[in-house]
Amino acid sequence: MKRFALLWMIALALPASTPAEAQQRIPSHCIALAQGPDTVMTASFRDPVPADQVRVSYVDHAMFLIQTPGGLSAMTDFTGWFGNVDFTPDVVTMNNAHGTHWTPVVDPAIEYPLRGWAGPDGPAEHYLDLGEMLVRNVTTDVRSSGAVRVDGNSIFVFEVAGLCIGHLGHLHHEPTPRQYALLGRMDVVMVPVDGGLTLDHPTVIRVMDRLRARVVIPMHWFGRSTLDAFLTGMSDSFDIVRTGDTSLILSLADLPDRPTVMVLEPRILTD
Repeated sequence: MKRFALLWMIALALPASTPAEAQQRIPSHCIALAQGPDTVMTASFRDPVPADQVRVSYVDHAMFLIQTPGGLSAMTDFTGWFGNVDFTPDVVTMNNAHGTHWTPVVDPAIEYPLRGWAGPDGPAEHYLDLGEMLVRNVTTDVRSSGAVRVDGNSIFVFEVAGLCIGHLGHLHHEPTPRQYALLGRMDVVMVPVDGGLTLDHPTVIRVMDRLRARVVIPMHWFGRSTLDAFLTGMSDSFDIVRTGDTSLILSLADLPDRPTVMVLEPRILTD
């Protein structure tokens, strides 16, 4: 827990790197051990986000767009292509276990490109405070050519609108107790459900039962049969909602009473 404590000491000591237009972040309850009305609204990604809420849009594969009322935007497992639209996210996060989760060439107009894998200087460590949104990461290992690549993946956590939103990236193993503690309490989790390239379904369901997020959004599924197998395994302890939409508007006050899997349909950005 030393790294965890150090991160928070640094965070308290340093001024926030807040854009002039950013709003103050609603405090979240993320830092707690992760244990134990309908929120769907059809909207264009261009529409403003209501106050005290956040919009999560499923773009493609493992790429989501997270948008705040103040106009901040973050895109997860960014591949560089999200549609033929004039749009530049403020933050992009990436993992390089596979080429469908990152790009080697990031548009220089993107102010905060966050790489989730270890480099020559050691593990990726991100704690980006933009005022209205905080982005941090917890590293995990990945399988690579029959071996283990230590700290090759990051679970990115977005604290915004009082919510803790976790994107598990290309997760290859169940988090350790230390990693669960670093993640904290999750309200919303994007989880890979392919059943093989990442975690097998029994393991990923065990992780979801441990995190007990109120909203689980499946991603990284190859065909409806893979998705349906995950949903069947989750149905004993989670409600299942097939939204038929590509995005959700979420707020802390309107989270489902019972943990719920919200199935979003991927769609690249269009005007």
